[in-house]
Amino acid sequence: MRVDELPNAESPQMTDAAIVAGIRSGDESSLAQLYDRYSRVVYSVALRVIGDTGLAEDILQEIFLQLWRNPGSFDANRGNLAPWLSVIARNRAIDAIRKRKPQDDIEDVVLSVTVNMEAETDRKRAAEKVRAALANMPPAQKVALELAYFEGMSHTEIAAKTGQPLGTIKTRIRTGLISLRGVLAT
Repeated sequence: MRVDELPNAESPQMTDAAIVAGIRSGDESSLAQLYDRYSRVVYSVALRVIGDTGLAEDILQEIFLQLWRNPGSFDANRGNLAPWLSVIARNRAIDAIRKRKPQDDIEDVVLSVTVNMEAETDRKRAAEKVRAALANMPPAQKVALELAYFEGMSHTEIAAKTGQPLGTIKTRIRTGLISLRGVLAT
């Protein structure tokens, strides 16, 4: 289909499929029509998830830029464009949240603590038990636990970092936690 055969992108009855076809052929006015139709939806979803207007605007821009560069990523046979764009906005916002660093500087955080000597002694005893149990664990199990709980890595990230199968990592962590629970119960 040639560009001059496409319906006018300004036409109110132009379907999403026709607009995407226009984008595939490089028609910038088709992208503008699509943006006018769905930018509010995409922005609203991103803002609702992320809660930051600047990041929501960035996500909005990224999504429409992606659609311009790769219009084949949308398949009209698999569903409608509005829900597809909403899902992409939601997923991008969740990814942005995961990548975001904490907003508070550690020096700005004020803690008010009253010292409870009995609780502090119990905590120190428990910490000693955990250290002893970790020292007696097989090295691979100890590494998996340390990566999960001291570095905050997911099971998948640990598997990728260590080169071990995901199931092995899950088993090591579970076995280690059961062992620690047993030590702390005594």
